[in-house]
Amino acid sequence: MGSQDAIPRSTVDAPPAHYVMKIQSFSLLAKNSIERYESGKFEAGGYKWKLVLYPSGNKSKNIREHISLYLALDDTSSLHHGWEIYVNFRFFLHDQTNDNYLVGPDTVRKERRFHKMKAEWGIDQFIPLRDFNLASKGYLVDDTCAFGAEVFVCKERSTGKGECLVMMKEAILYKHLYEFDNLSKLDLECYDSKPFNAGNFKWKIKLYPKGKGAELGNYLSLYLALADPSALSPCSKIYAQITLRILDQKQAKHHFGKANYWFSASSHENGAAIFMPINNFTNQNFGYVVKDSCFVEAEVIILGVVDALS
Repeated sequence: MGSQDAIPRSTVDAPPAHYVMKIQSFSLLAKNSIERYESGKFEAGGYKWKLVLYPSGNKSKNIREHISLYLALDDTSSLHHGWEIYVNFRFFLHDQTNDNYLVGPDTVRKERRFHKMKAEWGIDQFIPLRDFNLASKGYLVDDTCAFGAEVFVCKERSTGKGECLVMMKEAILYKHLYEFDNLSKLDLECYDSKPFNAGNFKWKIKLYPKGKGAELGNYLSLYLALADPSALSPCSKIYAQITLRILDQKQAKHHFGKANYWFSASSHENGAAIFMPINNFTNQNFGYVVKDSCFVEAEVIILGVVDALS
């Protein structure tokens, strides 16, 4: 709510139905530099709430010489993204002289929408301190006062799903070297390295000695894959920079390819179908195959991760 509300204040005899926050030695809050005070939790409408009081005004909103008062949803971490709670609430201030309550402003006429990214609503200028401190008003008696709240949940709804992309500020390079041996005896289409860790994920190198797809028989194909794609949720994605390298064991003129890819449960294998001509790979003048073995190195840099908003 804004600093002023056009809805008039009213006076009621009944105390607030849901919560009362009594403060003794109110003046000591400011003297002890307590700019913000949060009440204990209370339940209303199936949710837990708390009152948030700024005894000298909410300075983050440049409020001075007023009491600021807010209603806050407690523990938003348990809320799913997209879940919204529509609430009518009223704040109370006890008039100890007349034993009734100032309700101000009468917010019951306007719903407020609470959700994970907006969990606090209230009144920046609940009452001027000059009025609050006046003995004739009865709000502050013997340096003691009482605030309260009524909270009514009108409706709840889910607005659907969402995701959160986190780009890595300090990306870490992970390296893994694997030896594929007995190459002359390999007769399957594809061979996998043992799984290795990079980031919080398990990976494996996939070698297609005779190629994959349209280039079968002409080019060796080399890929990097998630070792357990089913462990990813359907909306999770990993953005990674991948370098795949077949080592030249004789002259160290290694053959490599480098690219950025998105990995997910449905797209868990990326690389090059045309990585190297098979004739070059098996040519003994090159050092890619020595003693019927080749060494493949994978470098993985996790650049970003997408997860579902929870």
